[in-house]
Amino acid sequence: MKHEREGVVLSEEQRRRQRRRSVALALVLAAIVVLFYAVTIVKLGPQVMNRPL
Repeated sequence: MKHEREGVVLSEEQRRRQRRRSVALALVLAAIVVLFYAVTIVKLGPQVMNRPL
């Protein structure tokens, strides 16, 4: 019994483009995470390091 792949089969060019879009999206998401982290640290101010023991 022979099993064939069902669904959409992408060409090499389409796979390459999809991979590029995925990498670009991951980079944008990482940049947004870093931006939110930086904004949070800036909003907390320098006193965040001077916590009582």
